[in-house]
Amino acid sequence: MNYLKNIGLTLLLLVTPVGLSYASEAKKLEGIEITVNINEAGAEELAELLKGVGEEKAKDIVEYRTQHGHFNSADDLTQVKGIGAATVEKNRSRIML
Repeated sequence: MNYLKNIGLTLLLLVTPVGLSYASEAKKLEGIEITVNINEAGAEELAELLKGVGEEKAKDIVEYRTQHGHFNSADDLTQVKGIGAATVEKNRSRIML
């Protein structure tokens, strides 16, 4: 049964960009770089894929983006209350625009 699940997940990852959907399954796989587009991801995905970002901070990111438009750089996340430079640095390799 696990064999079939692994085949299905492998096929899914071949046709689904990592970080866009099925992120929780992709996150479990070792050796795959996880990325998230901070200009398009919803709060749930941001909370799941960004280190040190919980549900509330993720909702704040989405709210800020709604009010101010897209982020131009990863460092722009520091404009969101509760997101500091340390959080951005922890996630720099995960953040896409």
